Amino acid sequence: MYTISKEYHFSASHQLLDLPEDHPCHRLHGHNYVVEVELQSEELNQYGFVRDYRELDELKIYIDEKLDHRHLNDVLGDDNVTAENLAKYLYDWCKSRWSEVSAVRVNETPKSRSEYRP
Repeated sequence: MYTISKEYHFSASHQLLDLPEDHPCHRLHGHNYVVEVELQSEELNQYGFVRDYRELDELKIYIDEKLDHRHLNDVLGDDNVTAENLAKYLYDWCKSRWSEVSAVRVNETPKSRSEYRP
């Protein structure tokens, strides 16, 4: 199995409104997110790639236009925008474009990461 991944960065705010009001994550706060998309294939294409990294530029454009410096609760239409839910949201977005997508990881901090892998 061949595996590739590409990393993207953006900053955004969110609130976890399902948490108790005294929980720090209930308050409006933000993160410098790191998103990593992973693609896998048992075979390489005619150029020797799982997929050309340049084809993934569409994700960078989406992140820059729709997520960067936004309030994620508004973008996702959800009161519970956790890193886990964001990973699933981005996985679904990517999988609808590239069949080789196998996982998406989202770091909220350098030490905190979630992953969605079906």
